[in-house]
Amino acid sequence: MSAVIALDGLLAARRVWRGQPTTQAPADAVATGWNALDAVLPGGGWPAAALSEILLPADGVGELRLVWPALARLSKGDGVIAIVAPPYRAHAPAWQSAGLRHESLQVVDANPRDALWAAEQCLRSGACAAVLCWPRSADDRALRRLQVAAETGRTPGFAFRDAHAALNPSPAPLRIAIETAPHRVRVLKCRGALAPPSPFPFPATSTAG
Repeated sequence: MSAVIALDGLLAARRVWRGQPTTQAPADAVATGWNALDAVLPGGGWPAAALSEILLPADGVGELRLVWPALARLSKGDGVIAIVAPPYRAHAPAWQSAGLRHESLQVVDANPRDALWAAEQCLRSGACAAVLCWPRSADDRALRRLQVAAETGRTPGFAFRDAHAALNPSPAPLRIAIETAPHRVRVLKCRGALAPPSPFPFPATSTAG
């Protein structure tokens, strides 16, 4: 894992991922690497220039494993994955085992007050292949700023939030909830299509290559 870096250093690099669309998903989507999830999402994957919310009953229920295949694809070449103020220290071997290059991972250190601003700047800059953030107490206005920033920078953003946030509306085009006992995934909202009425088992095997 790269050392924690200053936000200014990341933005100054202006490294932009310029990969070609995959055959599994059109240009406006990034294949998730999970067949069951790709099959129900508009475009066949994560929205490529928008905010995706992943709602959790607790930390460590597979949320990173859900996004790792797409991040591994996005990190190829000069792609930079910005990890903004993660709640725990990132375990480098796990990320590398998931196919992400050591040098592609950049952790942005920010206190809770500045974390949303930092994520917004990373999304808006166009310097990142993807941005991950953990907005613990974000209101609709803050989430809308993240969504607009993702559209402006043409960057996929992933916001990991508490499951209770599902009770409130969100401007994010895609909202996915991870449930436990049993371990499964529920699509709450997917702009451009109706959300599936039922959850499906949490993916067990990635199809990403």
